[in-house]
Amino acid sequence: MISVRILPALLVGLLQFADAAPKPLQTIKGCTFIPTGWADGDSFRIKTPDGTEHTIRLYGVDCLELHVANDDRNLARLGEQRRYFGITDAGKNSEESMKIALALAKEAADYTKKSLLVPFTLSTRFSDGGGDPNFERIYGFITLGDGKDLGSVLVQQGWARAKGIISTMPDGMSVVEARGMLQDLEIQALKKDRGIWAKTNWDKLPAERRLQRKENAEADIAKAQNGPGPDFKIDPNTATREQLIALDGIEDVLADRIIEERNKTPFSKAEDLLRVKRLTKPTLEKIRSHLIFPDR
Repeated sequence: MISVRILPALLVGLLQFADAAPKPLQTIKGCTFIPTGWADGDSFRIKTPDGTEHTIRLYGVDCLELHVANDDRNLARLGEQRRYFGITDAGKNSEESMKIALALAKEAADYTKKSLLVPFTLSTRFSDGGGDPNFERIYGFITLGDGKDLGSVLVQQGWARAKGIISTMPDGMSVVEARGMLQDLEIQALKKDRGIWAKTNWDKLPAERRLQRKENAEADIAKAQNGPGPDFKIDPNTATREQLIALDGIEDVLADRIIEERNKTPFSKAEDLLRVKRLTKPTLEKIRSHLIFPDR
């Protein structure tokens, strides 16, 4: 029997847990694809049956960047992706290698477009999908007309890697299971030389990834040494992904997790950020002086 003294505290804990519970996935059937000039394999425009339009960023998968002209951030991302897939040396020279990478990115985008010709189902929590701060997009799952998950199919066919923010899937598969499933599909795709993996230089792949890890580490050091000044203040509830990444100790994945968490329950104080997976107390202390909560 629960003590009367313990009951109030227990109720408060349960209420806090309920308040922090993630938004449920909303399912919208009969969605259609909207052709655009900027869509790639994992990010595209759709329309719901009531005429509302959304830009969707697929959960848990990452396709090659297609549009890199005059965009240093996308160009850097494509460079990292090429190293991950081991295709940096595809072709006779660097120029041809880049053309091959962009051609593969176009094939992934075309595969997605073709897959979405038949009306499909969107499952989303309307969480901020990151990317360009001036261009709103939301994370979502797409269930195709044949019942398959588009992200899973892209990975299985070798047009994407298992990477990025993931969520409980529409069929109830947990985050851990979903991430593992996508990783297994990636292994299957590389084993069968599907999609991008058909161009992989397996002898040079370890060196490519090692170089990328070195550059990532150097970037982290530079960021720590040249971080934002004392006057840099942001509200973590409204900050852009780029503003979050500017903080010492906050990299891409952690910035995405902050955005995902604030969409569940806004942060009222600095300590609330400890709800974010793998955001530690030492990291919080590094960024505390830059955080403000004007509306809390």
